[in-house]
Amino acid sequence: MIAALLRVLVPVAAFLLVACAGPGAPSGAPLTTVPKVDLDRYVGRWHELARTPNWFQRNCASDVTAEYARRPDGTVSVVNSCRRADGSVDRSEGAARVVDAATNARLEVAFAPESLRWIPAVWGNYWVIALAPDYRYAIVGEPSRSYVWVLSRTPTLDDATWRAIEERIVQAGYDRTKLSRTPVTAK
Repeated sequence: MIAALLRVLVPVAAFLLVACAGPGAPSGAPLTTVPKVDLDRYVGRWHELARTPNWFQRNCASDVTAEYARRPDGTVSVVNSCRRADGSVDRSEGAARVVDAATNARLEVAFAPESLRWIPAVWGNYWVIALAPDYRYAIVGEPSRSYVWVLSRTPTLDDATWRAIEERIVQAGYDRTKLSRTPVTAK
């Protein structure tokens, strides 16, 4: 039991240490989120089109998706999946909870077993920092600016939209050169 607990807690603690130690915006300004997220419009399937490298997605080679669904208790179920280099599919199930009910733009996510979700350290920040008016793409980050993700309802976006997304990422204080496109092979 203790060994199983350590296998979960050690990676989570490492994530939190890295997340808290990351660089901030050039001006030191706090990361801002969008003014409002309609969770009923936000839920559903998203394709990850780009991300900054992170240890918890190290085995994801392509076709990364996130599926969100509202739960009766107010939380959101999260199912992330990706294709590994060998073609097999990796899947993680978790939950998200709203931290800022006034905007629904600041959430926390956890992929630890439900029995461990009472531990604050298993929850990570999930902040919606950009969102298309029609909810066709979103940029998700966290306050230390160590991680950022570009999500889309479709497997591709046009060049003009990509330029706008990259500009927003830079404006938010992220290093655009660390952003890598996620290969999407499944349509």
